[in-house]
Amino acid sequence: MDYRAVYEEWLNHPQVDNKTKEELAGISNDPKEIEDRFYKELAFGTAGLRGKMAAGTNRMNPYILRRISQALASVISEEGEVAKARGIVMAYDTRRNSNFFVKVAAQIFASNGIKTYLFSEPRPTPQLSFAVRELRTIAGVVVTASHNPKEYNGYKVYWQEGSQILDTIADRITAHYLALEDYLSLVGLPFENGISAGLIEIIASEMDDRYRQYVESCSLNGAVDKTLSMVYTPLHGTGAVHLIPILERQAYTNIGTVIEQQIPDPDFTTAPYPNPEDPNAFALSIEKGKERDAELLLATDPDADRLGAMVRTPDGAYIPLTGNQTGAILVHYILDSLSKRRAIPEKSVIVTSIVTSDFGPDVARSFGIPTVYTLTGFKNICGKANEYDRTGEHRFLFGYEESIGFVYGTRVRDKDAVSSGLLMIEAAAYHKKAGFTLYEWLQELFKRYGYYEERMINYVLEGKEGSERIGRIMDRFRVVPLAEVGDISLTHRVDYAEEPPEAALKTNCLKFQYGEDTWFALRPSGTEPKLKVYLYARSERKERAAEIADLFYERVYSELKRIP
Repeated sequence: MDYRAVYEEWLNHPQVDNKTKEELAGISNDPKEIEDRFYKELAFGTAGLRGKMAAGTNRMNPYILRRISQALASVISEEGEVAKARGIVMAYDTRRNSNFFVKVAAQIFASNGIKTYLFSEPRPTPQLSFAVRELRTIAGVVVTASHNPKEYNGYKVYWQEGSQILDTIADRITAHYLALEDYLSLVGLPFENGISAGLIEIIASEMDDRYRQYVESCSLNGAVDKTLSMVYTPLHGTGAVHLIPILERQAYTNIGTVIEQQIPDPDFTTAPYPNPEDPNAFALSIEKGKERDAELLLATDPDADRLGAMVRTPDGAYIPLTGNQTGAILVHYILDSLSKRRAIPEKSVIVTSIVTSDFGPDVARSFGIPTVYTLTGFKNICGKANEYDRTGEHRFLFGYEESIGFVYGTRVRDKDAVSSGLLMIEAAAYHKKAGFTLYEWLQELFKRYGYYEERMINYVLEGKEGSERIGRIMDRFRVVPLAEVGDISLTHRVDYAEEPPEAALKTNCLKFQYGEDTWFALRPSGTEPKLKVYLYARSERKERAAEIADLFYERVYSELKRIP
């Protein structure tokens, strides 16, 4: 069936509500919009389903929510009656429709006889991961689009270990998803009926208490300078529910907050792109930081799984830390704190992605701790924690990737901005007691390990045409790599699609190495319509590292623009 026929099916289906039909009728004279909404199905990326909220098979809406929930319910049912009784736990963020969507999904699970636990209010994604493990459910779902703009929403699926589903489960869900022919007719058990039947249970405050106790257990040092001046913002999301009470219980006395952004707001009025990687998201935090003379600014995205940081320089300006820099600071703080107590667990490893810089792994190596590499996404990073539970080969100590995701320990199996936020504040307070600001401590790490410069290209190409162009760019670099950039020659390349270093690392990613200390990688995003390019350079001199990074950025970016 072609996309136009699918559009007509939605437009004329008796079970499709009138509001949706009016929306679809409104695009009847816009063939490109119809094509973009219906030319494909939303597919699982590195973090489940994610898309703009609107009618269509390539959009997030109640019909797609029912369809994917029925597919997941079918997989759970295949696991047997015990799995259905163990059930599923569901959470949601502060976005528009998140509460509605999660109830739509709960009704489908209940209609399949699956016990469904539902958080009563918006809660962080890492708390959902924690709850899967605490409640011993077979699965979990969080309705969120993380740091995307307000037009987006998503559906992230977790399995019984508390981590995002791997491909084996995703493939089973996808098979059921595509096999559902008349999904537009799906109707779940009425919500109140599910409550009265005991199939839907609202989670009370006990899970909040348990999660906060866990986060506090991540603390590595009590004897730090708790007068550290900081500013924190949840960017209208869920992070403040836990992080601020935890800091107060930990006796930090100089906590500044961005009051305007404490309020849950589905429109993200003061931060239209609520991504802590984007310095623009810190605009109000910087104002507050200058008022308070704060050393550290922290921001969490709406579902509180990503952590962004800015530090104050000696001249009073605030500069953002990259995920690689924050990761290296946390790697050093964790290993240094544990090593001083001779408490680094045996077989410990750091786990990171193939597109993360060498900074953190070099720090870990100085403590004798190896780094294990995975594909991007915390389903792969925390998948290693699950693997080590089974095999005992290593001990998962800390996982992170360049896109500001971090997790310490194994009780949460996803990136956790709440626990890593506490650790980042604690690291800053620890170094403050020793006479360093966090900015000064980063410079000290550069002196010890070398200057690591990085550049990032997010080449946005939306829609069907954009997706096709991304494919052509990857094909061109695969066939005709850049043999030289300036006076630096290509020494090695890795095609993770055609010749991955190991089977588990097979993916559509290209990595080009130039000498020992310079490399770049390209890969299509798994969650957004863009090509991502990661460029890294290291040198004993800061100026040289920056010069090389800029050179590679200009050459690669010009090459991207040349490819039609």
